[in-house]
Amino acid sequence: MDFSVSDRVRDLGAKMRLLVDTAVIPLEGKFFAGGFAAVTADLEGVRAEVRARGLWAPQIALELGGLGLTLLEFGQVSRELGRSPLGHYVCNCQAPDAGNMEVLAEFADPEQRQRFLMPLIRGEIRSCFAMTEPDLPGSNPSWLATTATLERAEWVIRGRKWFTSSADGAEFAVVMAVTDPEAPPRRRASLFLVPRASPGFRLVRNLPVMGDTGSGWASHGEVEFDECRVPANHLLGEFGQGFRMAQARLGPGRIHHCMRWLGICERAYDLLCARAAKRELAPGEPLGDRQLVQAWIADSRAEISAATLLVLQAAWKIDREGARAAREDVSMIKFHTARVLGRVLDRALQAHGALGMTDLTPLAYFYRHERAARIYDGPDEVHQSLVARSALDRQGMK
Repeated sequence: MDFSVSDRVRDLGAKMRLLVDTAVIPLEGKFFAGGFAAVTADLEGVRAEVRARGLWAPQIALELGGLGLTLLEFGQVSRELGRSPLGHYVCNCQAPDAGNMEVLAEFADPEQRQRFLMPLIRGEIRSCFAMTEPDLPGSNPSWLATTATLERAEWVIRGRKWFTSSADGAEFAVVMAVTDPEAPPRRRASLFLVPRASPGFRLVRNLPVMGDTGSGWASHGEVEFDECRVPANHLLGEFGQGFRMAQARLGPGRIHHCMRWLGICERAYDLLCARAAKRELAPGEPLGDRQLVQAWIADSRAEISAATLLVLQAAWKIDREGARAAREDVSMIKFHTARVLGRVLDRALQAHGALGMTDLTPLAYFYRHERAARIYDGPDEVHQSLVARSALDRQGMK
């Protein structure tokens, strides 16, 4: 396997790192104190700078206005952007929009591409993805209560979703709803493009996450579809193929998440090392003199480096053989990288003592919001089970 970095990607990575250091990290204090609305105008200025530097939408094909990076290449760039919670946003490769761009690029018809995809790629609008429901397990996306029925050339959607990330201010939602309850589980649902202005589409609230409700793009919404009506041509892709399209979105999306998490790990690791070197427990006795703290540093470095190689291997395989062939690899990186993230963040926060609990560093924000890494896009236990079953199948276990 060749994980070597081309000169172009190496140059892009250096530019992304400089961008994050000079234009994004300085906005974090304002973001932590006042939320997304407090930095929206500043971020638009940075986005204009990103366009001018030729760094816009690195994950999108050249013919659609992006940089055309492969998944492996984007993964290496994504790690640099992940060092700040705002890094991906300024380059228009943030979740959930990045995943929605990919699914629209693959499955949307020409009219849908012009109305929904191209403004999304240009950064003129935002979107959200509505699949998880309050009363049913998100680990089983083939089991949904939300329905869509065709009535007089309109789809009528009935149901409620939550943890619909970035619904606050999104121009449209990609909604997964049951269209044929009698079909096999993985053919029951379809995907729909639902504009925010559609009758019956309501953002109920932004959900508080460990005390942080968030706003705008940096939020998780609960959304109600009360007899919500959209035209018949707002069906995305084929009828009954919602599960398949959602999985096509989630496979590469997990690579995106894992590389972003590794960027967070690198930021936390840098903060851990700086704290250990500079914080004195007594005059002339830096925290880094303690063997336990040295073990934290060594373990974190080894775990981050190992997880990085595992993620790059999964991206390499998807690029060459497709998401289905890399299914086991993707499950491994999902639970392994999420756990590494949790351990590295915990060590860095512990080393900062009381300071780590405040928003004077990014650690508390990351700690609040990234604990969910072990839950969303399939909880750890589901991915562990898939990896184990695959291994046992190869041994002939029935």
